[in-house]
Amino acid sequence: MNTLLFPVILAGGKGERFWPLSRKDRPKQFLSLDGSSRSLLQATADRLIELGGGWDFLWVITSSQIAEGVRQQLPDLPVENLLIESEGRDTAAAVAWTSLEIKQRYGENAVIGFFPADHWIADQEAFAHTLSAATQLAASTAAIVTLGIKPTFPSTGYGYIEQGEKIGSFNELPAYHVNRFTEKPNRETAETFLSTGRFSWNSGMFVFRAGVVLKELHTHAPEIIEPLEQHGPDIYPQLPKKSIDYALMEKTTLAYVLPVDFGWDDLGDWNAIERLLKTEETPNVELGTHVGLDTQGAIIYASNPEDVVVTIGLEDVVIVRDRNVTLVVKKERTQEIKQILKILQSDSRFTDLL
Repeated sequence: MNTLLFPVILAGGKGERFWPLSRKDRPKQFLSLDGSSRSLLQATADRLIELGGGWDFLWVITSSQIAEGVRQQLPDLPVENLLIESEGRDTAAAVAWTSLEIKQRYGENAVIGFFPADHWIADQEAFAHTLSAATQLAASTAAIVTLGIKPTFPSTGYGYIEQGEKIGSFNELPAYHVNRFTEKPNRETAETFLSTGRFSWNSGMFVFRAGVVLKELHTHAPEIIEPLEQHGPDIYPQLPKKSIDYALMEKTTLAYVLPVDFGWDDLGDWNAIERLLKTEETPNVELGTHVGLDTQGAIIYASNPEDVVVTIGLEDVVIVRDRNVTLVVKKERTQEIKQILKILQSDSRFTDLL
């Protein structure tokens, strides 16, 4: 089966946990965090247009605040394939609106895939093989297919998917009905999940036919899909703010999972840089000029090549120097960067730092 996939990049996030490098005018998806010359958004587009359809079949949905930046980053993207949200309402609204638009243009049997803009994929060939399998499953079955990442450690930062009955193989990859989705567990629960061999990390990547997902949204999230059908995107600011996981995936009986392993990271915060770039030969991860004494386990980033970061006696810290801000934080507390941003936002002296 050679069914065409319409890939959609979800590019509306803020990436606050990568502050101060990620800011309102330069969100995380516009950054290059792996030492390459391509931003996360550009690298995602590169992967997806290689799947066969080319630029004419790639879609992006983003916010009005960064739409111009998306156009600059992806100049080959057809203007009609860029959907601009007047106000961010999380992923359920984004999936609903894009699916409606693609159905209108290509019909209800169009197979759509949704992909966050901030993922890192190690093995492009294995990724393409997996997407071919997911497309086959979605085209032949009333299925909402999610890609489950084989866990490599008991993460408490990812959601989990429990696989149920095997329904067959697609492109030589086994597919399973989803028993349940579980939000971020504690350490003990995550270890139990891994010991069973039945759980995958929830990647946030989904594949389905337009008609299938729209019907399921009518059943489980009518408060989102019905206003969009009746009023179009002008109703966007009035839609409830819900994730696609909460609005649909945790409720539908049509969820299927492909457990896959192609080298993946969702680049959620600064610690992801260490997972990508750390080697046994070096005590720290350095993206910038660093002079250190008795410093190890540090992640150091300086956007200006002329800036020099000097450290003495530090361990397991993140140091980021960008423009007029220097951030120093313990690695285990990088999730709290969002709390700092709320403090800065409440003080008029610091609004230009956001």
